[in-house]
Amino acid sequence: MTIKVERLLLNYKTLEEFKKFKEYGIQELSMLEDLQANIIENDSESPFYGIYFGGKLVARMSLYQVDKKFDKYFSPPQDYLELWKLEVLGAFQGNGFGKALVDYAKGKDLPIKTNKRIQSGDFWHKMGFESVTYDMERDLGENPLVWYPKGVKEQNNSEHA
Repeated sequence: MTIKVERLLLNYKTLEEFKKFKEYGIQELSMLEDLQANIIENDSESPFYGIYFGGKLVARMSLYQVDKKFDKYFSPPQDYLELWKLEVLGAFQGNGFGKALVDYAKGKDLPIKTNKRIQSGDFWHKMGFESVTYDMERDLGENPLVWYPKGVKEQNNSEHA
């Protein structure tokens, strides 16, 4: 089975599909407000990517590119991706959809930062993500996981001091 990851359109159909996911919250509600104000057209740059199966959205993630001036994780400092809201609907888990989304993000060849949800640590470690040295000021109670492309390593504290 070929799995195709596609950028999701910002429209009411996508928003309806999002209601099936557990992680339905502020981001989606702000999208709804934008849609209702007619600011967003279908061709807007959506941060959401997803996988459709049988005409139904079964997996999604959001991906944001962060400018290197805000990089406190990677050495050398550079633009990186923040991966959020990776979720596969329960009935479709174990079919490689989550891995396909992560592989898609890795294909952009930038370092990636994510925050794992409860009980997702094993998945992220299988995907090659690792914990960073905890920094109380930077991480604010989160335990970020990162993926390093070739030639990139963890930033030490003195690089962003």
